[in-house]
Amino acid sequence: MANKFKKGDVVVLKSGGPPMTVDAVPGEVAYHDDEYRCQWFKGATAANGFYGEHLLQAYVAPAKK
Repeated sequence: MANKFKKGDVVVLKSGGPPMTVDAVPGEVAYHDDEYRCQWFKGATAANGFYGEHLLQAYVAPAKK
């Protein structure tokens, strides 16, 4: 099955949170063969985490007023 997202895509958790950039797709990181590795910033500090595809959706920037 093809991955829904690719490296460089910006995603968010369906439950909310900051926009995150996909850094690795399923199968690229040992022990996380079914999860995406995403990176984001908390202030000036970089953070990352692993998430299943069912938890993510594409980020849509808010409309400018």
